[in-house]
Amino acid sequence: MALGAMMLPGIATASEAGDRLAELLYAGEAAGQRAIYEELCAVPHADACFGLGLIDLIGAIEGLSQGFYRHGAVTPRLPAAAMMLGLDANVPSAPANPDPQVLDYAGLRGILGDFVVGLDRARASFETAGAEGDYVIMIDPLRVRLDINGDGAVGEQETLATLLGGELALPQGKSKGDKTVVPDLSIGFDRADAIWLAGYSQISVLPFEMLLAHDFSGLFEAVGHRLFPEAGLPMQDYSRGGTLMMDPETDTFLADLIAGLHTSNFPIVDRERFAGVQARMQAVTALSRQNWAAILQETDDNRELVPSPRQTSLVPDQPVTQEIVDAWMATLDRLDEILAGELLLPHWRFRQGFDLNAYFETATETDIVMLLAGQGALPFLKEGPIADADSFAEGNRVFGENWPNFAIWFN
Repeated sequence: MALGAMMLPGIATASEAGDRLAELLYAGEAAGQRAIYEELCAVPHADACFGLGLIDLIGAIEGLSQGFYRHGAVTPRLPAAAMMLGLDANVPSAPANPDPQVLDYAGLRGILGDFVVGLDRARASFETAGAEGDYVIMIDPLRVRLDINGDGAVGEQETLATLLGGELALPQGKSKGDKTVVPDLSIGFDRADAIWLAGYSQISVLPFEMLLAHDFSGLFEAVGHRLFPEAGLPMQDYSRGGTLMMDPETDTFLADLIAGLHTSNFPIVDRERFAGVQARMQAVTALSRQNWAAILQETDDNRELVPSPRQTSLVPDQPVTQEIVDAWMATLDRLDEILAGELLLPHWRFRQGFDLNAYFETATETDIVMLLAGQGALPFLKEGPIADADSFAEGNRVFGENWPNFAIWFN
């Protein structure tokens, strides 16, 4: 790949560390080479820093999935409600782990905290890899293998393709004669994509960091058995009861939902972590701007994750135009204003707006029900401009109903 790239004008090349990265990821052996990538990153070699970031990103995902597997995590079942909402009612209710370990509140906080630490480590390497360097590392993300269950082995089915197959409409191979041609899903990861991944690391961390800033032990004790049905939680033996309205499983699910709402008053126990949630949100928009600055400087066109208006989009029938880029930048401006408390969030009950900055600076608890009802929002009300459809007029006009897809794509 490197030799071929050197012979083509405008195509950046990766060092040996970058060239080897894909085969290590496909074999599930990258973690064993972490020390080498860390040493090369310290030189610094930007592509080695990119590899180090990916190794730590995968390590964080593995740690979270292994922790959940260890304690028998499942997707909650609710048959009748699933039918009404059009959801899959045939979700397995038994843990994939036949022998789940007991889990307590401190243990769950530890699992989530380790995930945050791992992604922050990855972010640091990605930012270093995005600071400079002219490299392209070709990787098919769906072929990357992970040790999902922590058994020390990476099986054939432990790939991102297997994990995401039920969630994404993945391209299928096409028949050509008596052979099936596998679609090329590889991406040419470069400096801009390192910044993109740094931003996504923070998006992934946000819900966990927000949760860890609070004491959510009451919620965990009340409904944790829905996620960990055999981990020794107080209500694990009572997920089925009598029929009240629909069926035994759905009725107990609704009862647990009420219990969850009742216990959704979370005292803030880590002020620094809570303030860090706002800082991370602001980092996401800042990294997105840096990402686009790097994208717009590119002169190659090599299977781009996010293309510039001059590059080829891998998303069928969806080129990225300058109008789209300008609309995204305008959207980032509005988000920054909301995070700074300059543009207020609307509340259905009040003429004034909700100051998100004041919430992060002064809140002592997050009571979801009372915030929605209005009483809990009173300390954070403020006179001033309130976000509405007009605030995001350019984004609404350009993205239309596809704005969630652009948000996921552009980060």
